[in-house]
Amino acid sequence: MTSRIGLLFGSFNPVHTGHLILAEHFATRTDLAEVWFVVSPLSPFKRTADLLSAAERLRLVELAIAGNPRLRAEGIELGLPRPSYTIATLDALRQRHPTHEFVLLMGADNLPGLSRWQESARLLAGVDIYAYPRPGADLPDVAAFPRVKVVAAPLLDISATYIRESLRAGRSIRYLVPAAVEAQLLSQQQQNSA
Repeated sequence: MTSRIGLLFGSFNPVHTGHLILAEHFATRTDLAEVWFVVSPLSPFKRTADLLSAAERLRLVELAIAGNPRLRAEGIELGLPRPSYTIATLDALRQRHPTHEFVLLMGADNLPGLSRWQESARLLAGVDIYAYPRPGADLPDVAAFPRVKVVAAPLLDISATYIRESLRAGRSIRYLVPAAVEAQLLSQQQQNSA
């Protein structure tokens, strides 16, 4: 039997409550059996010197979703050539999990830029996309994307940048991230400053 799996790509630097609420919404209020957090080593469209190691970010996702059988941390991109491209990741996941049907989960503000993605025509023809509106971003015309379904989802305007800045400034990140993630980040911060 085929399972539909939602793929939520990101650097998750770090994973936060907004990511978790979004994933839980898709896992429990759509036709998806599970949502997988695909931890990306580095987006081809982003550059940051502030990036935790990929292994650390994957571990934080694992801590954040522990005990939730509908959510999974997926580190497949960590073993793929870099930069990581969504189409290559999909190909690898389909090869590894031939009984699953994958659905991309993304902010609707990413839709206008899809034409710049690696092998975008093949990507758009071969996968369903569930897009969610982003705070402060206009919803693009989705008529140009026949496999896109817009899904209203609760969104929190929390940024990983804000969390990292708060940590550096010694400010609380309580409730912005799960308690286990907060404990791990504070422990890492103490080790780094020792």
